[in-house]
Amino acid sequence: MQQLRRLGTGIGWRPEIAEAVERMPGIDWVEAVAENVCPGHVPESLLRLRERGVTVVPHGVSLGLCGADRPDASRLTALAERAEALGSPLVTEHIAFVRAGGPLTASPLLEAGHLLPVPRTRDALDVLCANVRAAQAALPVPLAVENIAALISWPGEEMTEGQFLYDLADRTGVHLLIDVANLHTNHVNRGEDPSKALDELPVEAIAYVHVAGGFERDGVWHDSHAHPVPEPVLGILADLASRVAPPGVLLERDENFPEPAELERELAAIRRTVTRARARATVGAGTRGGVTYAPTPPKAITGDGVVPDPGTAGRPEHTAAAPVEVPTGAEDAARQRLALAQAALLSALVAGTPAPEGFDRVRLAVQARALAAKRADVVAKVAPELPEILAEVYRPAFLAYAQGHPMSGGYRRDALDFAEHLLLAGLPESAETRLLREWWLERSGPAPLSRRPGARLARATLRVLLGR
Repeated sequence: MQQLRRLGTGIGWRPEIAEAVERMPGIDWVEAVAENVCPGHVPESLLRLRERGVTVVPHGVSLGLCGADRPDASRLTALAERAEALGSPLVTEHIAFVRAGGPLTASPLLEAGHLLPVPRTRDALDVLCANVRAAQAALPVPLAVENIAALISWPGEEMTEGQFLYDLADRTGVHLLIDVANLHTNHVNRGEDPSKALDELPVEAIAYVHVAGGFERDGVWHDSHAHPVPEPVLGILADLASRVAPPGVLLERDENFPEPAELERELAAIRRTVTRARARATVGAGTRGGVTYAPTPPKAITGDGVVPDPGTAGRPEHTAAAPVEVPTGAEDAARQRLALAQAALLSALVAGTPAPEGFDRVRLAVQARALAAKRADVVAKVAPELPEILAEVYRPAFLAYAQGHPMSGGYRRDALDFAEHLLLAGLPESAETRLLREWWLERSGPAPLSRRPGARLARATLRVLLGR
């Protein structure tokens, strides 16, 4: 496994807080959502940060490495272009699937619009390892993959999360991005012990760590990235830092941004947590979830990399991991089985089909509502004119639309399809309806709508004649 440079303390770069991030003291690096960066038009804020020596890491959300299909070549090319445009030392993605269906299942391709958990089975691990190797071969810099938060559990799982991550790193040499907020989410929602996960995973493979906030409602933890970091998440960070000095730690915040001073206080709390945990580790005591324990001997940091300590002598050496090759026929069969399972689950979540056997139907309903709510939120961001035009009608109308109309082409396509659905439903003629029709016509064709009234009328008439 290639050793990575130490990153230090960072924050997720978002356009809404770009100026504040530039002024924050002690920011060593930032992470930008890869899909929101155009290689030919890198935001000026990111360019200024780079000029000051701040590292920028692209963080992908749409590759779907845990999907049954092989990674899409165009998505890998796009991720590679962003890494090169930003001069990044690595790129990151998620251990998740984001779409299902298509040729492998002879069914419509469905988009989740969200990161969904993969079953921790040998089939899923074989497919994921093959997909990770394909991504590694296509990227110009090392890849790190992130554990995700989940509301639901797959039936019949064969491994714990720690075992799954350990085998993944061992077989592929991939680095890990450990999100301690996601470990907390899975503790609340799935009863998984964060300390046990940290016991099992190869901490020497960690590239960096995510820290984020969320909230609990009706016994379900929602990983919102829109709330302050809670104490339990900082406790898991301390547990991890008592085992290994994290090469990098990053605060994530995606919306509901507070004042810059509040973000700086959260960053200070994160630094303080890591520093204190490392100090306790050096004297042989630490805290796991508030309980005193004798820690795993910490990994020593030398130069720019993490050097495994002698306590890992009984484990496979990740720096010399030999790939485990799965015969092509076996891999194809695993992909087929995984494709059918993922398509059945995603169809239940976004298309209203029956829940697959073994799943908790109540939890599936919670997840389905969460997916629909996220679709509504993201569509409102990519097409802000829609909530402006529809006002208080927007959200209930979109949630009703989402129940019978799965997303199949991304959020911008989703916005257009939603508007078209409303127009075809025969809304009463009003100023809002006229604005909605105008908005849809402007964006649904291959070229912007002409400003000439005659041309606009002709185009609208043509659409009516064509049954649009």
